[in-house]
Amino acid sequence: MRNIAVVGTHQTKFGELWDKSLRDLAVEAGLGAIKNSGLEKSQIQALYVGNMSAGRFVGQEHLGALIADNLGLKGVPATRCEAACASGSVAFRDAYFAVASGDIDAALVVGVEKMTDIHGSGVLTTLAAAGDQEWEASMGLTFAGLYALMARKHMHDFHTTREQMAQVAVTNHKNGLKNKLAQFQMAITLEDVLTSTMIADPLRLLDCSPITDGGAAVVITSEDLAKKLGGQPIYVLGTGKGTDTIALHDRKSYTELLSTKLAARRAYEQAGLRPQDIDVTEVHDCFTINEIIAMEDLGFVEKGKGGKFVEDGEIDINGSVPTNTCGGLKVCGHPVGATGVRQIAEIVQLLKGECFNPINGAEIGLNLNIGGSGATAVVNIFGKEPKV
Repeated sequence: MRNIAVVGTHQTKFGELWDKSLRDLAVEAGLGAIKNSGLEKSQIQALYVGNMSAGRFVGQEHLGALIADNLGLKGVPATRCEAACASGSVAFRDAYFAVASGDIDAALVVGVEKMTDIHGSGVLTTLAAAGDQEWEASMGLTFAGLYALMARKHMHDFHTTREQMAQVAVTNHKNGLKNKLAQFQMAITLEDVLTSTMIADPLRLLDCSPITDGGAAVVITSEDLAKKLGGQPIYVLGTGKGTDTIALHDRKSYTELLSTKLAARRAYEQAGLRPQDIDVTEVHDCFTINEIIAMEDLGFVEKGKGGKFVEDGEIDINGSVPTNTCGGLKVCGHPVGATGVRQIAEIVQLLKGECFNPINGAEIGLNLNIGGSGATAVVNIFGKEPKV
């Protein structure tokens, strides 16, 4: 397959956006990415939409056609992709394969979710449908509850502490202070996290990502077309996807996500790289424990030592693996279908030197997007130079 590049990115403001509809967010993100790419709309040959549950959140299905219509892309093949919170990265992978195969030369990927138009209990019910409805959700087990079980097991097996999990939130809030598109722009302390409202023991309110509206988009093209556009394209070096049992109780381990390990292995192999080659990461921190587990499953630290890794500052902007330098899901917000595309856009901007928290010398970046409690995971690796 041929090399492809990300040539355009755009993100809306994330938050409780009462004055914007689902289509408003999708159109803003999509048109922004096309403009940023330097392409004309007529050059976009396919549209891929990442969205988890517009039918339940706002009563709208058939998003491919809806968004193509409102973007002025009538006639362009348009596909909606769903994999719970990993929907955005799954849409990106499908677009990647369409361009890499030579079938098309340019595609637009839009991730979007409008979550705040229904009551909070309705949001939780919808999100819980990303787990095993029969054996988990119907019995009242929320995603906070599932990740709380993982946290308790990690604490039991590896002596991970509440303070180490809280440090994830503190670090991400520090990173996101300058992020004008984030849902939250505020510093917090360990004490703030440890005394915030209990959600599912041991996870407290400030361990959890929020309910959010927002959209993000990227434009990808063939290497040849990217070079004609000029500027600094960012190339896709590797991509991997993995799945695991949808129910947590069916897994061999509560302290690792097999889907992440499989996706990472495939992405590293395709890129011809190892964890130590990665300069910057965006990982799925829907709950603080997940960022710790992610650093282990991606191979940045030995299993069980993720908590100490965080405590020692290794995920800080000046650490060995700068992580979630824009604030992550915890600070940016988590409009589930948009999150993966937002992560990709952040990595692209970092590698181009266009981010508010620059990482000097960063050449290679990685994003990890997880669906549900880990039933789906996608890892993408990006670089400033194409694969030879």
